[in-house]
Amino acid sequence: MTNKIPVTVVTGFLGSGKTTLVHHLLQNPNGKRIAVIVNEFGETGVDGEIIRASCECPEEDLVELSNGCLCCTVQEEFLPTMLTLMERKDKIDHIVIETSGLALPKPLVKAVNWPDLKPHLTVDAVVTVVDAVGVATGEICDRERVKAQREADDSLDHETPIEELFEDQLNCADMVLISKKDLVDAEKLADIQQIIQGKVRTSQVKIMPIEQGKVATEVLLGLNSQSEEDIENRHTHHDDHHHHHAHDHDHDHDHPHDHHHHDDHIQSIVVDITVPHTPETLQQALDQLVKEHTVYRIKGFIDVSGKPMRMIIQGVGDRFNKYFDRKWKAEETRKTQLVIIGEDVEALDLKAIIENHLKVCI
Repeated sequence: MTNKIPVTVVTGFLGSGKTTLVHHLLQNPNGKRIAVIVNEFGETGVDGEIIRASCECPEEDLVELSNGCLCCTVQEEFLPTMLTLMERKDKIDHIVIETSGLALPKPLVKAVNWPDLKPHLTVDAVVTVVDAVGVATGEICDRERVKAQREADDSLDHETPIEELFEDQLNCADMVLISKKDLVDAEKLADIQQIIQGKVRTSQVKIMPIEQGKVATEVLLGLNSQSEEDIENRHTHHDDHHHHHAHDHDHDHDHPHDHHHHDDHIQSIVVDITVPHTPETLQQALDQLVKEHTVYRIKGFIDVSGKPMRMIIQGVGDRFNKYFDRKWKAEETRKTQLVIIGEDVEALDLKAIIENHLKVCI
């Protein structure tokens, strides 16, 4: 055990606060040399860029894997990345993997048991981040709606793919962090904690409310859960109907392709905004987009005219926040670029929709 590098898997639904948590950890490493792997749903790595802009970790210690499915990219990206990190294990104290918001952590934890990785790694903990506001408003777990539907017809399974994902991420957790506690009142927070306690697999799972991603490093790291040793006891809705097929590759072991995105209708698209806009009018246009279509997550960069700084915009449902993170680099092309994640968004001309709303806002 002593020669294994501990790995913390940070999971949670889109916009739950995973990147904010990792960002705070890297700014407060408490003397630990931390390598980070950021896995995003989509081809543009906004989360990795946010982390890179605000941390001082070596470039080789921050790795981005795109398109959201760690187990689909294992043979091409993830496994080689981990083996490369192992070559520098004397310079790394801890590895943090931030999964896509649509990913199940279980296949990733199982991967640590592969012969190439098991001698070198152990899963220190699976940390699931839960958006307090999302639960309180029913965006993630609408208990009243489900209860009403089941009372009307108890033969139907009314759980949505999002609710299944919420439960699966909780059932795999060694620790649950309830983010954005400052945005809900004490009664709502207590209700959220009760919901989570009813979904985690054991009372030993620590549940802790946080805000702004602030968790002491010694609390977040060093749990020594060895999650890979009992991963088969962490059941998910997909355990009975995973599609398993071995990939052909140069290694002498097979690894399953676990379909760990819950809904093929949830898609990601990158949109460049080219018509005139301000941060305020862009947010108004995005507010309108969210009202008209099922959009779970919006994140990206805004080119603010006359300002040397790049602006970040983050949206979860109809909740948005904006802030400047760093100066534009001389070699960068300044542009407003958004990653939009939602249901069947690839079939929409999102650029035209947003820009038409902008023309009305101006």
